[in-house]
Amino acid sequence: MKKNTLSVRMPTLRVSVGLTWLALLAGCGSTTPDYDKHFGDAVRQSIQGMTINPNAGSTADAALGMDGPSAREALVRYQSTFRTPPPVTNVISISGSR
Repeated sequence: MKKNTLSVRMPTLRVSVGLTWLALLAGCGSTTPDYDKHFGDAVRQSIQGMTINPNAGSTADAALGMDGPSAREALVRYQSTFRTPPPVTNVISISGSR
């Protein structure tokens, strides 16, 4: 006697629908909790610095927190990125090869 093909295929259909829903729900998960947690910290720190001394730009006092050679090197590196931009790197690797 032949089995009903619908009753034979029903478990397979349920499994495939379940796997499809799991794949769709996996896209809803957050993958960057640390990045999101610290988003905007640099801006908030700059605002706090300006709030502490709003007239800092009009005085000739040295900036606190960085010595002269380090500040000069940071400025030279920053300006050199406009002359020769850093090479573009592929961030997303779908193939999985290294």
